[in-house]
Amino acid sequence: MSQSAQSTAWDPHPEPLAVTSAPSPEYGSGSLADLLPTLAAGMAVPGMTATIGELTPADRNCVFLIDGLGWEQLKAHPEEAPFMSALLGSSRGGTGRPITTGYPATTATSLASVGTGLPPGAHGLPGYTVRNPDTGELMNQLRWNPWTAPHVWQPYPTVFELAHRAGVHAAQVSSPTFQNTPLTKVALSGGTFLGRLTGEERMDLAAEQLAAGDRSLVYTYYAELDGAGHRYGVDSDTWRGQLMHVDRLVQRLAEQLPARTALYVTADHGMIDVPFDEEHRIDFDEDWELRAGVALLGGEGRARHVYAVPGASNDVLTCWREVLGEQFWVASRDEAIEAGWFGPQIDERVHDRIGDVIAAARDDVLIIASEREPKESAMVGNHGSMTPAEQLVPLLEVRS
Repeated sequence: MSQSAQSTAWDPHPEPLAVTSAPSPEYGSGSLADLLPTLAAGMAVPGMTATIGELTPADRNCVFLIDGLGWEQLKAHPEEAPFMSALLGSSRGGTGRPITTGYPATTATSLASVGTGLPPGAHGLPGYTVRNPDTGELMNQLRWNPWTAPHVWQPYPTVFELAHRAGVHAAQVSSPTFQNTPLTKVALSGGTFLGRLTGEERMDLAAEQLAAGDRSLVYTYYAELDGAGHRYGVDSDTWRGQLMHVDRLVQRLAEQLPARTALYVTADHGMIDVPFDEEHRIDFDEDWELRAGVALLGGEGRARHVYAVPGASNDVLTCWREVLGEQFWVASRDEAIEAGWFGPQIDERVHDRIGDVIAAARDDVLIIASEREPKESAMVGNHGSMTPAEQLVPLLEVRS
């Protein structure tokens, strides 16, 4: 029996989860948005502030982002990841603590936070899909569909751009697939993009790029662990095999670091497996109560943006709280902003991209949409919310 089912059995009138009880991200001191500004400040890039106080400056910095590797998943698999497991004590400047991703804990949002050094409320990618206030359509910010002018949607310069202007050798080493995507342009552009197909090639080239400047800022990325988690789950042999492979990649890069380098291994989110039954997967497309008054359903299964028809926002909020409030933190837009879910700064252009109602999962549940989102609804591993399994990510450190 789930936690929510137990609660209902004992209490015929359970109280919904308080919005303020959600564990908000550590914006300004220990989130993904704080990482590159801290590193760039240590290299004397103008305008950058070192907000992760535990980190020590280095002349050359490398960020290796492993898509989908949460802190809890890494700690649970020491045999599959012996090299990274041995580095757990180095996380967050030797404190042995993780950092947080930001809300929602999803790739497009997190990569924009990493690259711009800004929280979601400022950079403007506050979810997997969000409403474009100018068109009224849902905008998929990972696939950039429908097309939207990238630098209108996200106008801030990236930290890579600012570092490059300051004379730092900046480079991104990733799959060639990502070189010209809009998400790369708004989140990770600046300096030189170098595409390599295999993980081994990326590690070798990242090490070469670090050595190419007296001050260097290099980013590299690995996506396949996340794909294995979505398709098979983080409890699968396929996922474990990917973890073993990426552990060897981290070691390969660490053993090639040039002098005066700090390597940071982190992730964009963790992941949780959700069972395939009606108790754990609530189907919006088959639930008339949840659909009532809703014009658009955005976000993803564990981090929903709900856009109401005009005049129905309060009714939708009330209904979603009554139906889901034991298992989800359900907040109005203003409540979520006040609670700091999207960061301390909400730009005017971003305000109406955020749902009228936001639903963030606490339990191992999803709000799927089997007709609207058949592929997403079929995923085993999911993420997006503020639970430790999704929100906490490592910041492992190797120095040369």
